[in-house]
Amino acid sequence: MRCSSLVLLTVFAAVGVTLVAEPVKAAQTTVQALHVQTVAGQSRIIFDVSEPLAAHQIFTLGNPDRLVIDMRDARLAPTVASAASHPPLIKSVRFGLRNTTDLRMVLDVVEPVRAKSFMLGPDERHGHRLVVYLHGRSTPRQKSNPTPGSPAAGDVTLGARSIVIAIDAGHGGADPGAIGAGGTYEKDITLSIAKRLAGEINAMRGFRGVLIRKGDEYLRLRTRIARARRSKADLLVSIHADAFKDRRVRGSSVWVLSSEGASSEARWLVAQENAADLVGGVSLDDKDELLKQVILDLSQTATLNDSVEVANVTLNELRKLGRVHKRTVQRAGFMVLKAPDIPSILVEAAFISNPAEERRLRDAKHQRRLAQSIARGIRGYFERKPPPGTALAVRSRHVISPGETLSAIATRYDISVRALRESNNLASDRLRVGQVLRIPGQGS
Repeated sequence: MRCSSLVLLTVFAAVGVTLVAEPVKAAQTTVQALHVQTVAGQSRIIFDVSEPLAAHQIFTLGNPDRLVIDMRDARLAPTVASAASHPPLIKSVRFGLRNTTDLRMVLDVVEPVRAKSFMLGPDERHGHRLVVYLHGRSTPRQKSNPTPGSPAAGDVTLGARSIVIAIDAGHGGADPGAIGAGGTYEKDITLSIAKRLAGEINAMRGFRGVLIRKGDEYLRLRTRIARARRSKADLLVSIHADAFKDRRVRGSSVWVLSSEGASSEARWLVAQENAADLVGGVSLDDKDELLKQVILDLSQTATLNDSVEVANVTLNELRKLGRVHKRTVQRAGFMVLKAPDIPSILVEAAFISNPAEERRLRDAKHQRRLAQSIARGIRGYFERKPPPGTALAVRSRHVISPGETLSAIATRYDISVRALRESNNLASDRLRVGQVLRIPGQGS
């Protein structure tokens, strides 16, 4: 459809914004505000809406290049403010009516663009929002390995925080860890995999990876936990490479804290002055020794249950990559896993004592595949159990439009089809127009 066929309501240029709207009758959702922002070289458009859109559709047109956003049963508020200033990809914007009840927005862009959109539900600072990301040919693409410890360029929190993954590279400094037959140090392998994992985590929207150690330094085990706690980590992942006297032994494994290790740590923590920080701020000063023990045990049991869940999902992903040493999650009293307030897992990437696996551990491609498998496991877990207040926990519903498929919807929200099926108890991929899907991570 040519733009000239629209009833034009607003026009703004890249150097300034002026929006004037005519009232539209019989519309359900009101676009209350519009913000065009630039984040890490990318343009994003945020619509503040009075309630979730019944449906919306985005498509592009060429000659000249345009992006069209259709919003079903929507109208523009009489006055709409915008925070836009010099958006790099957008020349001008026009609003118009379509089918008397739908709102259409046409963006004239400087080059062909790709767009991705999603709805966000309300949080403490915002109401319902429609967010549209624009990517042009000249837009800097998200690097496959962003700077470890920094947010991904495409990460949108909009009032909700990212899920923080603390990544601990085992050993370091004066502690080389295990040494392979070819002279490979475990501390070097674990740091390399940890950096790649941080890159994979940062490339996922709504996640932030933090490295416990960024170089070849020696850290005490409790220092590693303390750094994870300072970063407000939602999960601690410790990377190691196993070793055994029999060089034929091979395969990866995933470990969590044993119940015995948890109990001994709880007893140690009872005597610590800062123990209240580990149980949601509950003061332990006025509690007797038995009650202190019970409170810490309860906190640690909940954390351990979460650790087991994420460990199982991660092990399943590693199983797809290759042979695993143990087909079930293993338990031990590893010190680095003993934080009672942070779910923690330890991944033995492979046996560095096995010559074949030592060579693979040194291979950059295999390290990347390992990191990708671990990252998929982490994302799969948090898609099902997003922490409150995170971007993943405030995703909203999706209303099916004609022609939509489950796989396309999963791609739009950057989730797996499996997670979408499980979240909505779908027995098949068949969808009906108007059907409402819950996006995994939607706030209650």
